[in-house]
Amino acid sequence: MARPKTPILSRAGIRRAALALIDRDGLDGLSMRKLAEELDVRAASLYSHYRTKEELLAAIAEEVTRDIEVSAFESGDWRRGLTAWARSYRGALAAHPNLLPVIAAGPGRREEALRRADAIHGGLVGAGWPPRYATMIGASTRYLVLGSATGSFARGFDDDVRVYRDRYPNLSQAHRLAEHAAEIDEDSFELALSSFLDGLTALYARVRTEPGP
Repeated sequence: MARPKTPILSRAGIRRAALALIDRDGLDGLSMRKLAEELDVRAASLYSHYRTKEELLAAIAEEVTRDIEVSAFESGDWRRGLTAWARSYRGALAAHPNLLPVIAAGPGRREEALRRADAIHGGLVGAGWPPRYATMIGASTRYLVLGSATGSFARGFDDDVRVYRDRYPNLSQAHRLAEHAAEIDEDSFELALSSFLDGLTALYARVRTEPGP
């Protein structure tokens, strides 16, 4: 058989190429025209698979976040559920940080995102949290994760000791932060998460004794 002149496209292949482009050039670097060039096809060929760039981004977000862990809520242990969700959520964002604005925009109509939101809210309410608290806990956990994934605290400092040595005596070791950024950022996230969960544990004890509405 003669080899087709136009490469055979698949939705999965388009998503892979688009994600690679986003990882390399950032979210603004993705356009249907540029993606078509990467795949060596005409842009019109892409629109038979994804009608718009936004539809493609939603599909990529679904794929990237598909393995975020929410099944731990089924145990009835809300703290275990939140811990697994937060860690896996952060891991998904860390793997593709340029996609963060799409994921941070909320679930919209994305099936996987709505399935997770349903499992999280149901798990918290099932464990005894009132629905209003369950909503706020889900939002607060999301704020914590997104804040952690938005940027690196440690990498925000210059590695030149002279910047800090004379004028900022309390930052005499700040030039070393970037060297240990990965460790500092990971440990800082874990500290924030455990402190958040400890605070919720104390709140849970009070909420459980409050009279119902």
